[in-house]
Amino acid sequence: MSPKNSPPKKPAAGKAPPKNSESTSATIADAGIQRGEGGETHQVATGKTPVLTTRQGTPVSDDQNSLKLGSRGPTLMEDFHFREKIFHFDHERIPERVVHARGFGAHGFFEAYESLADITRADIFQRAGEKTPVFVRFSTVAGNKGSADLARDVRGFAVKFYTKEGNWDLIGNNIPVFFIQDAIKFPDLIHAAKQEPDRGFPQAQTAHDNFWDFISLMPESIHMALWIMSDRTIPRSFRFMEGFGVHSFRLINADGKSTYVKFHWKPKLGLQSVAWNEAVKLNGADPDFHRRDLWDAIQTGNYPEWELGLQLFDDAFADEFDFDILDATKIIPEELVPIRRVGRLVLDRTVDNFFNETEQVAFQTGNIVPGIDFTNDPLLQGRNFSYLDTQLKRLGSPNFNDLPINAPKCPFHTFQQDGHMTLNNPKGRANYEPNSWGAEGGPRETPKGFETFPEEVTGEKRRARAELFADHYSQARQFYISQTEIEQTHIKDAFVVELSKVERPDIRTRVLSHLVNVDEGLAAMVADGLGMDVPEAAEPAREIITDLDPSPALSILMNGPKDFSGRKIGVLVSDGTDAKLLAALQAAAAKHDVLIELVAPKVGGFETSDGELIPAKQKINGGPSVLYDAVAILISEQGAALLQGEATARDFVADAFAHAKFIAYVDAAQPLLDKAGVEPDGGFLALSKPADAERFIKLCGKLRFWEREASVHAV
Repeated sequence: MSPKNSPPKKPAAGKAPPKNSESTSATIADAGIQRGEGGETHQVATGKTPVLTTRQGTPVSDDQNSLKLGSRGPTLMEDFHFREKIFHFDHERIPERVVHARGFGAHGFFEAYESLADITRADIFQRAGEKTPVFVRFSTVAGNKGSADLARDVRGFAVKFYTKEGNWDLIGNNIPVFFIQDAIKFPDLIHAAKQEPDRGFPQAQTAHDNFWDFISLMPESIHMALWIMSDRTIPRSFRFMEGFGVHSFRLINADGKSTYVKFHWKPKLGLQSVAWNEAVKLNGADPDFHRRDLWDAIQTGNYPEWELGLQLFDDAFADEFDFDILDATKIIPEELVPIRRVGRLVLDRTVDNFFNETEQVAFQTGNIVPGIDFTNDPLLQGRNFSYLDTQLKRLGSPNFNDLPINAPKCPFHTFQQDGHMTLNNPKGRANYEPNSWGAEGGPRETPKGFETFPEEVTGEKRRARAELFADHYSQARQFYISQTEIEQTHIKDAFVVELSKVERPDIRTRVLSHLVNVDEGLAAMVADGLGMDVPEAAEPAREIITDLDPSPALSILMNGPKDFSGRKIGVLVSDGTDAKLLAALQAAAAKHDVLIELVAPKVGGFETSDGELIPAKQKINGGPSVLYDAVAILISEQGAALLQGEATARDFVADAFAHAKFIAYVDAAQPLLDKAGVEPDGGFLALSKPADAERFIKLCGKLRFWEREASVHAV
């Protein structure tokens, strides 16, 4: 990093930060704001604007920061405004979750590769080869329970480990950063992202004025905005996406030594997303696409796997890092702190009852075990309060932990009693401690129990953020330059689509003013797509670091699969389909763990060239090509004559072409290709003999023929 761009060192841990100074004024396009020391947005009541108060009428002086012990210290329980705000937000919905309402879960196990006793006393990491039961729930964030799977949205990735020392919940997303730095802003974020309250729409979409108005006035969200406009938010499958713990945590070993850690889940099948136009059509063709994919994979024995990776670092690294490790809007690039893969997660069993397990499972960031501890990340501190509170409301009783899906699989003993729907009241006379009833007096403390890391923290009680939190653009820029040209184009297109749904030009202008700080070329392309001028750059709260190195680990296309295993080919067939070619394609697919699905004019079946009647999986007007990773057109001349007059058959071919998929075809299919308006290119392979099937499967390992994409988009 050049000296010019080197930020000032943050104060050493334990030192009291300077007292609050007056806010500084700034301009984001047309909007005047005030900025705090951490770069956060403050808007002050003036003129006819009413004063924000608590529900008791107490005026609120700071709605951006929770109360902490020092700017980098823990959140304090006495913060009545934060508690009231989160409490009310947690209880807004019944009975579905306020966020992550649409989810799908499965059972499995975690297997440790090695002992990590040198860095943590957590029992789950003590013995190589030991398997720990888990339950995993994937979800979208913004949509309601009935929304579609392929919304452009963050995906939740929550894992409940049933360890021998209690349940540990690692609750993260498929994106390693978040929109906000302090949990006090979470209600505002979700209110802005959800349906607009006066009209009740849009559902499961952020392409509306409220969301982008909020983002445009919260520069801390810009890094996350780049991620959500990338293909990360339209994954092909849960099986093909990463997971992240988001926050910095601590690992504590038996000697009490602390090591900072960030958690990562790496899919064994590599990364893959869909195209935006494909996602739009998938939501219509199969709104349960992700659910069905995970269910089918487990039911057919193709068990999804991820590896757990750890980024481990110490205080020396934290002090030298350009950004604050307590800031959830920042990452630590893998190139700076390599990921150590320490175990694998395997999902091998679907639920027996969706409601009992997937709906009633209760995840809480506060569920940790000895050897794992929190940091003072203000977003994490707020989640620790919020999650327990919201589960109480959603599941109706403090006894929700007695539900089988939530109960530990190790012995547990408490003095907690009664309450609605009590299942496990303790036996005996004693319901308190200390008591003098000896062995019959119930459970007692143990010196081997959970101990909080004795971090020394001093400072004033203040509503503030640490100084380095004010850098809002440097890592957003790093993310963008780390993408391939194809992915950068998709990010640009996503911004154009989303902002084209925003009715107020001033909101669009403010977003563009932030993008100028990320990349002037990106801002110019988005502005051109909207038919707008590029505005002046938003005034940054902190000097932007412009020489951060690209991080290839942030690209989907640079971290794709090694082969085509786990994917699905849609094969369009008809009466008279060449039996030998079909058999060869099915054999080649099975050899490489690729699924084949037959799409025919009639789902009841088709007669091959050798007279065999074979049932189809899909009828052509119910099985569009968006359901598949690649397609093969194996129709006969008779079939081509029939299907070239069928609009959905033409769409089957045209959409596969537009979505840059690999396409295999036989000569007899040429009339259908002509009617669909497609001309074979390097992403096509002609099938003339059985050996060609193997060539096609290997060609599909590239997933997409991206060279075609530029030719199918004119605006």
